[in-house]
Amino acid sequence: MIKDITLGQYFPMDSLIHKLDPRAKLFFTVAFIVIVFACNNFVSLFFCFIVSALIIASSKIPLKTVTKGLKPIILIVVITSVLQISYVKTGVVLIDVWKIQITSGGILTALFMALRISLLIVTSTMLTYTTSPTALTNGLDRVFAPFNKIGIDFHTVTMIMTIALRFIPTLIEEVDKIMSAQKSRGANFEQGSLIKRAKALIPLFIPLLFNSIRRAYELANAMTCRCYNGGKGKTTMNALKYSSKDYLATVFSFAVIGIVILLNIYCGEYNAEFTFNSAI
Repeated sequence: MIKDITLGQYFPMDSLIHKLDPRAKLFFTVAFIVIVFACNNFVSLFFCFIVSALIIASSKIPLKTVTKGLKPIILIVVITSVLQISYVKTGVVLIDVWKIQITSGGILTALFMALRISLLIVTSTMLTYTTSPTALTNGLDRVFAPFNKIGIDFHTVTMIMTIALRFIPTLIEEVDKIMSAQKSRGANFEQGSLIKRAKALIPLFIPLLFNSIRRAYELANAMTCRCYNGGKGKTTMNALKYSSKDYLATVFSFAVIGIVILLNIYCGEYNAEFTFNSAI
């Protein structure tokens, strides 16, 4: 499970998505997340699914890698689905045993929420999959540059965010090494009850914390040796410049927003009972 966490990793590919300006990708990611939350029926949500599939295909990132990144959130999706099935009582009653009642509305709502969460995770990770940490930092710096004029140092914030994303894969690799070392000494992380397995993970925290502090200290020394002093007077080797494909990507983002809004208006609000009866 630890190796399945791919958040923060960058996969260099020769694709259209990789060549886009990071600002265009940031805008699309934020807009897509907002619009997924705004979807109020299966038609608009399915349209977002098609858009997400097109983005994955255009990025040339292997589908296996994308689905691998969804494995760590399976537990969250399952818990959310169970809660929706338990509390939503609209639609046709399918199972009514003792105090357990499962309705068509609960199942459809659980499916709706599972698709929404999956789309949010996939879209967020695609940003880091296709954008290098340096390009992402430069993009965030340019987006928040106007705030520097009013005394808000957003460069420090973007640098912290980028370093945090960059070190997620490193920490995951560190955890895997520590677990392998402790398994060779007889530790068992995979057997026993959930509480027992959680207790077995406690010895991981001390060496992980020690290694994290050591890496942070080494990074601080490296930045000091290179005379890093924040965003003051910062220049870039490759200045970001919007090209025609970046403008097309921005127009595509607005088109997706407009289509989802129209689908929400003309397809109506999601109604579990109506959807189920119509499907029958």
